[in-house]
Amino acid sequence: MSGLTPGRRITLEAVARAAGVSLSTVDRLLNARAPVRSDTAERVREAAERLGFRASGVIEQRTRGQRPRRTLGFLLLFPGSSFYRALGRELEAAVEAEPSIRGQARIEYMEDLSAESVAARMLALGAGVDALAVVAADHPRIGEAVEQLHERGVPVFALLSDLSTPLRAGFAGPDSRRIGRSAAWFITRLAREPGRVAIFVGTHRFQCQELAEMSFRSFVREHAPRFEVLEPMMTLDSPALAAEGMHALLRRHPDLRGFYVDGGGIEGVLAALREARRDDPDLVLPVGVAHDLTAQTRAGLMGGELQAVLSIPRPLLASRLVRRMAEATEGIGATPTSLVVPIETWTPESL
Repeated sequence: MSGLTPGRRITLEAVARAAGVSLSTVDRLLNARAPVRSDTAERVREAAERLGFRASGVIEQRTRGQRPRRTLGFLLLFPGSSFYRALGRELEAAVEAEPSIRGQARIEYMEDLSAESVAARMLALGAGVDALAVVAADHPRIGEAVEQLHERGVPVFALLSDLSTPLRAGFAGPDSRRIGRSAAWFITRLAREPGRVAIFVGTHRFQCQELAEMSFRSFVREHAPRFEVLEPMMTLDSPALAAEGMHALLRRHPDLRGFYVDGGGIEGVLAALREARRDDPDLVLPVGVAHDLTAQTRAGLMGGELQAVLSIPRPLLASRLVRRMAEATEGIGATPTSLVVPIETWTPESL
């Protein structure tokens, strides 16, 4: 509630009080007398709109006209991945919708995930943007690229998987500890009896995968000690390697009670399970948990190969990250910040 009498004419003074700025600031913005910081202008615009100020439309036009132009860069993985393509679309939409800037998104995808290649791509993309967000493994070479861009005045955000360099501008993504423990909870609660459990990882260099695996093991050790967690199956995010690994697990471990896909390659895992069930219709599949609701994981839930999917709310992640990147280009918030988004849990019955 504004506390103003209904029908009462809203004054400039009321707008200034609601926005927490001086009357002269509102006057400068309304009459375009002098520039006003974009974040300040946005506060004035929001206050004017909230109060129903008669000239709120003019203030909105002034705000829009003086918003700084910003190019935000995003370096994502695997152009063929439905998850990263969907994330790219959400990021592009968030940049366009961000009210504090006139934004343009530059989104690139990487196939070669070697530290040298990723670092080179970061420096190349960073040369043409005002801020950069990157999905990358935690490697000294990546840290050097972050530091070089920092020296050039380009803030770099770790996306989905954190980086250890202190010069990163922040992190945006899920709480990997909670994801790992949640995956272990589902498997140990849904499995018909104790037995072996497998974990698929893309690479240990990604902090998110490392932390999720550690947390998975910690939960099992603490709450389900009768289950045995096998050594992780490395997929290098390859569906072919993941399929090969799942076939090998089913052959070697008839007491396999569950699996957790903590990385790429889910398509291969699902394909291997379907093939095994075709070969043996009486086969009882292990309990499966994976990340990110996509067309593939949705089909896995519906087909019975997966029992739970732990997903990231992509629109929320994109909007929060873009807002923070825009602020960083204005020099707001020099201290690195963590933007942790909640986990969405999907089961066959919640689709």
